[in-house]
Amino acid sequence: MKKNLISVIILALLIVNIALTAVMLFSVTGTNKATADMVMRISGAMDMELSSADGSTFKAAVPIENVASYDIADTMTIRLKQDEDGAEHYIMIAITLSMDNQHEDYKEYGESIGDRESLIKSEIISVVGQYTMAEAQADEEALKQAILERIQNMFGSDFIFKVDFRDVKYSG
Repeated sequence: MKKNLISVIILALLIVNIALTAVMLFSVTGTNKATADMVMRISGAMDMELSSADGSTFKAAVPIENVASYDIADTMTIRLKQDEDGAEHYIMIAITLSMDNQHEDYKEYGESIGDRESLIKSEIISVVGQYTMAEAQADEEALKQAILERIQNMFGSDFIFKVDFRDVKYSG
């Protein structure tokens, strides 16, 4: 008789355990969906999606062992667009280009990039000259991105994936 009573108690506890587990599962699933929805709305507001506005996806980061860098030889002095004050302003920058040496276009362009340095400088001068001193100081990352896009368009390739400033000075 004791064995039957213990078996009935164990069976009752198992049924209660299953019921409570089911309740917990449904309550956590609903909360999880609400949390995932909130995270998606926040990331959408912060524009942290894995694709850009034009629908293209971002490339994965290039491993450091595949990065080749090229320093533009001279510090470039470039005249900036005039501000409202009418004074002439200049920027002095030294630029480094980061290239993916595993990219298929690296063999064609990257290994001989020094031969095209004057063309690259011309593109940099053209881009930087469109900025005022206030715009350049306020958002150097946008300036770097504009230079990168112009150089990538010049080569018709994205083997150059990053532009960095080694030294930046403003005058005027």
